[in-house]
Amino acid sequence: MSLKDKEKEPTVIEDTVECIEALAKIVKENELSKIKISTEEIDIVIEGKSPIKPPFPPMPIMAQPAQPVQNASKSEPQETVSGKIIKSKIIGTFYTSPAPEKPPFVRVGDTIKEGDVVCIIESMKLMNEITSEFAGRVAEIYVNDGDTVEFDQKIMRIE
Repeated sequence: MSLKDKEKEPTVIEDTVECIEALAKIVKENELSKIKISTEEIDIVIEGKSPIKPPFPPMPIMAQPAQPVQNASKSEPQETVSGKIIKSKIIGTFYTSPAPEKPPFVRVGDTIKEGDVVCIIESMKLMNEITSEFAGRVAEIYVNDGDTVEFDQKIMRIE
């Protein structure tokens, strides 16, 4: 056997170390939890970090909608609200106007008719016009422009 043949002949240990390093690199780069290679002569198992990923991305936490503050105690009777309440029919973001530079649909004190658009609620990138079911005067608006509203939340009071 010549010296040239010995240089080309691979050594088992060097090849094994190179193989393990290459496999470890593959596990790390691909964020694998485990890789196992078996031959007649050797079994190699490499375990990587495996962050447990949820099957769905986490839901964003919505800000609590603005609610009128009511101080009610057992000794005081609760104040009854006169008029009719317009409530949100969907969950979304409340807007008072059709665009930021446009005037609001309604303001406190405005007189409205049944079917008039009173606000927009954006839900899932869709702008939903909310119409009044009542005719009367806008007595109170419970939410601010840009607030998140929930289903069946009070939006405004009509007298």
